[in-house]
Amino acid sequence: MKWQTLAQEVINGKELSNDEAMSILNADDDELLPLLHGAFTIRKHYFGKKVKLNMIMNAKSGYCPEDCGYCAQSSKSTAKIEKYPFITKEEILEGAKIAFENKIGTYCIVASGRGPTRKDVDVVSEAVKEIKEKYGLKICACLGILKEEQAQQLKEAGVDRYNHNINTSARHHSFITTTHTYEDRVNTIEIVKKHGLSPCSGAIIGMKETKQDVIDIARALRELDADSIPVNFLHAIEGTKLEGTNELNPRYCLKVLALFRYMNPTKEIRISGGREVNLRSLQPLGLYAANSIFVGDYLTTEGQETNQDFQMLEDLGFEIELTEKQQELLNA
Repeated sequence: MKWQTLAQEVINGKELSNDEAMSILNADDDELLPLLHGAFTIRKHYFGKKVKLNMIMNAKSGYCPEDCGYCAQSSKSTAKIEKYPFITKEEILEGAKIAFENKIGTYCIVASGRGPTRKDVDVVSEAVKEIKEKYGLKICACLGILKEEQAQQLKEAGVDRYNHNINTSARHHSFITTTHTYEDRVNTIEIVKKHGLSPCSGAIIGMKETKQDVIDIARALRELDADSIPVNFLHAIEGTKLEGTNELNPRYCLKVLALFRYMNPTKEIRISGGREVNLRSLQPLGLYAANSIFVGDYLTTEGQETNQDFQMLEDLGFEIELTEKQQELLNA
């Protein structure tokens, strides 16, 4: 496959066939650098050399009734994690301050559970109004399955984006969880779009899915028109259903990131959970396909030191992207 030719065709509007998508995942390791060069051609065309930084605030940990096989917060998990109820507005604001000081453009407020209560949405809404005024950050909320009125309230409060991952393919979904359906997740994304919130939805790779499942996920996200696509790589946690699963290697992870770029050329592709343990020493190469990363810790697992991420970006010659108001406040 001539990856550079394919990349230019994608820029010109081509949608990959299933065979072309499979050829990316099946590419010989010797083809990895040419494949990534093609992915970078697409990435640079739409995003230049800018990188969006994201930070998670785990607003509620554990106590989740769902049975998701990858998650340490699941009702079926015996993983030893910190558990606490929904945090206060003041704690959310403190996290936003840290994000601002570390040049994080998108602050992600995440909570475990099937969906938020009225009080949860009220706390987030009040916090977001102050965050917008004080720090000018982009806000992404991830609170579970959402109702129409909750989506509207979050939008009115100033939330920019709502994350609800499809996680895997429709075919593979029942292997991962049985307490909600694939359609439940898609419906939340459609509600988010209906109320003017930017849809964020992505995948977890390495959950015993097939390569065809990976292609189906990437295509489904294209059809859903997700603006931001987090690509997680399974960090199998002891005490979860997927404990001990270890199907990934750094080269395959890079091919997956390239696939998502070729199939969703204009979208934010974010390297998310499991980056450090799966990409390992090849982490920098991931940003030739992706244009966004999480900085700091994830929900129940640790990320690498923030200074290492900043050094990586500097070494790559990439530029951190800030919101306009954030830039103004930092320059004041």
